[in-house]
Amino acid sequence: MTDVTFRDLTGMAEFRAAEALQRAVWGAGDQPDPADLMMVIQAEGGLVGGAFVGGQLMGYVFGFPTRDPQVQHSHRLAVLDQARGLGLGVRLKFYQRDWCLARGIARVRWTFDPLRALNATLNIHRLGAQSSRYLVDYYGEMAGINRGLASDRLLVDWDLAAPRVAARARGEDVPLPEGTALPVELPEDLDALIARDPDRAGALRLTLRDAVQEALAKGRRILDFDKTSRRYLVG
Repeated sequence: MTDVTFRDLTGMAEFRAAEALQRAVWGAGDQPDPADLMMVIQAEGGLVGGAFVGGQLMGYVFGFPTRDPQVQHSHRLAVLDQARGLGLGVRLKFYQRDWCLARGIARVRWTFDPLRALNATLNIHRLGAQSSRYLVDYYGEMAGINRGLASDRLLVDWDLAAPRVAARARGEDVPLPEGTALPVELPEDLDALIARDPDRAGALRLTLRDAVQEALAKGRRILDFDKTSRRYLVG
């Protein structure tokens, strides 16, 4: 197994490496979080944690305090393509969980693109986060890999002490909860779909938006993501 070290970033060279990593992951035109900003936020109580392989930064997670001392907002998580298969995304999130619990932080919130099946698998299924809020075109027009689609996002809530989350942190297999599957199957590869048929990708964005908003308006919340059918489960 590849030896991976998880720790907070130190020194401006590592923060600059995190800035460069963002450009590599999200593509030309995307605006990375500046190294000096991440450094200052970490100094004021935020988290900039890294996954290092052979001394090289291969992934990072960036979170900062909110108005509620028990809640952290997780702004970015990124892993280089050459590190795929090491499980760095989920391992960085559980590093974040340990970091927060050690400081009395009980919940973490963040946003992700609900049309990306890989992200839904990580955030909702593997981590056990849930969502009851859909944000329409949250960031406005974006560049990089997000170019061409409305920047809709799900705001997820990660209860760090929830039994399901704790079980996931221990590496236990957790069955899907009782829930209703939404009638929208996510594409296996959103980037490939955008390149092949951008109109289809845009239409799928709107179809999923309508389905999620309808469910949330009825008081339901997203409980899990079935990676086999690539559908959200609500209840």
